[in-house]
Amino acid sequence: MIITYNTLESFKVQFGDTILAFNPVSKKSELPTTSFGADIALSTINHPDCNGLETVARGDRQPLSISGPGEYEMDGVVVHGYASKSTYGGTPRINTVYVVTLEEMKLCFLGALSDEQLSPELFEALDDIDILFIPIGGNGVLDAKVAHKLSVSLEPNIVIPMHYTKEALTTFLKEEGETSVRPLDKVTLKKKDILEKEGEIIVLSPQA
Repeated sequence: MIITYNTLESFKVQFGDTILAFNPVSKKSELPTTSFGADIALSTINHPDCNGLETVARGDRQPLSISGPGEYEMDGVVVHGYASKSTYGGTPRINTVYVVTLEEMKLCFLGALSDEQLSPELFEALDDIDILFIPIGGNGVLDAKVAHKLSVSLEPNIVIPMHYTKEALTTFLKEEGETSVRPLDKVTLKKKDILEKEGEIIVLSPQA
């Protein structure tokens, strides 16, 4: 599995020939849009910074577009979406938290989550997470300290912070007692590598 961070909450996750796009940026946003095709595109919140599902269609790659709670499946990838809360953009919105199972790995993408109080159903669904994508920048999403507290409670093997500023990232790493984490352009992970981790933080540099 190869994970690349584009900008804000936009990620490309590739395993084999299958590509997932999380929160691709819309052309209506001031942020740079993505430049790749995806098989599955997921948007957690109806905001131009995160709902550009149409931008990851390329030629024969017309993605399965997912933009809300429910259960979805395609080519061995199983997606469960759970409703949560966000105030990103200054307006209360529904944010869908996605739990994605693929290649015997379980990913949780929290999106623009702003409320650390998860529903019992969602909290139960987040058991045994291999990789957790968590927003830490505040201003409508979790801030660094609250995000760290939540990530610890979920006990994932790997934590990937997103939607961050330099200051927020510094605070998040200090909460964990980490001062030497170097940002990577991308990360390649295998199941056996993930199982050896316990809450390891991987910081990815935006590539857009």
